[in-house]
Amino acid sequence: MPATTSVTTRQIGPCFAAEMEGLDLSKPLSPDEVAAVHAGMDKYAVLVFRDQKIDDDQQLAFTRSLGNLEQTANASLRAPDEYRLPTTFADVSNLDQHNKVFARDDRRRLFAIGNRLWHSDSSFKVIPAKYSLLHAHSVPSKGGNTEFAYMPAAYDALDAETKSEIESLICEHSQIFSRQQIGFTDFTEEERVRFKPVRQSLVRRHPVTGRKSLYLSSHAGTILGWPLPEARLLLRDLVEHATQREFVYSHTWRVGDLVMWDNRQTMHRARPFPAHEPRDMRRTTLMGEGPTTAQS
Repeated sequence: MPATTSVTTRQIGPCFAAEMEGLDLSKPLSPDEVAAVHAGMDKYAVLVFRDQKIDDDQQLAFTRSLGNLEQTANASLRAPDEYRLPTTFADVSNLDQHNKVFARDDRRRLFAIGNRLWHSDSSFKVIPAKYSLLHAHSVPSKGGNTEFAYMPAAYDALDAETKSEIESLICEHSQIFSRQQIGFTDFTEEERVRFKPVRQSLVRRHPVTGRKSLYLSSHAGTILGWPLPEARLLLRDLVEHATQREFVYSHTWRVGDLVMWDNRQTMHRARPFPAHEPRDMRRTTLMGEGPTTAQS
């Protein structure tokens, strides 16, 4: 941590995740402060910034100070005339463009609650996400936590035989795979083309720390060269292993929290909350360094 900053971190998870204090995200960050954030992310994978009274422009500026922005359009079932936020944001809320809570059977809501499955953001894109930054504008009266699983520790805990077996495996990821798990199959032909599978390595190495980790997600539906039932069972076993309590931090949201996580090192999932209550969460996302494997 650069000595010229007053930034401090305090670990809050079992083997990762930390609260970072000493930064006002409403103001531009110095180079030392940017370096401190990156160092904190490399070490803890999840950083929590409490009581950040920032608007969307300030969240966007903070995100851009850390890297190249990922465009989030076309990743949900909202039509372009139904967007509530600019396409620089992923609208991780249950609100329509008029700030009304989605009806319980609205297909946009039913697609979005697939985020209650363990996943890594944008693993269904050729270049998957690096950091995600989620800011809480309103939270429900109960529930709605976000849980994070630390994938380097999960990889380290595998036996040598399993590590050898999975080392070179390539998976296909698609939001069609993840939504099928919850019985959502209501896709148009255009959506099926848009969500066509992409390839991702099952094991990846962090470019800074050098640590290997499992790269899992509910979006992963096949393993190249494997029979489908066998592939699905292996992926299920690995997710079950990686989400044991000793690898998981659960974040209880407060209004003003900004939580950022490294999608290269974590999976996460949202937890249920009352369907009639608003939950206004706004996510900005940084693009990753490149594909995890060669794409055909």
